[in-house]
Amino acid sequence: MVIWSGWWSVWAKGLLPMRERQAARLLVISPARKVLLFRFVHNKGALAGRNYWATPGGGVEAGESFHTAAIRELREETGIVVSDVQAPVADRRFELMLPSGETVLAIEQYFVVPAKNERLSRDEWTAQEAQVMTDHHWWSIEELRSTADTVWPEGLVDMLVQAGVF
Repeated sequence: MVIWSGWWSVWAKGLLPMRERQAARLLVISPARKVLLFRFVHNKGALAGRNYWATPGGGVEAGESFHTAAIRELREETGIVVSDVQAPVADRRFELMLPSGETVLAIEQYFVVPAKNERLSRDEWTAQEAQVMTDHHWWSIEELRSTADTVWPEGLVDMLVQAGVF
């Protein structure tokens, strides 16, 4: 009896829901009211050739809340340590292709975090982060509005305006 081929056929036709990936994303704001974005450059795998700017953040681990993940991801990706974050200012749901090639339903919550300065640390970056996160930049609203580069999330300026950042 071949059970898996039937299951695969149903999944491939879109009749089964795709796996969900929850993530906490961080809108890190400098004293000069600029937002931190990392440049991602993918040179291999399913995302090879793609490059874009995106907010810090990452997946919610087993047993974590979005809030706990936001605090952990902030420390891991920037070196900024906080004991708490305020309620999320936005959330998004969309299909996302992971570097592995798997497409998931991304469920993201966005948290505004004020930074005391613009100094960052890469001390807790994973090998994958060090490979694809090639640069960072603190963006002004004017830079975000005028850039031709791809910036994620879409509508970041509107999100920041609605959150009262700009």
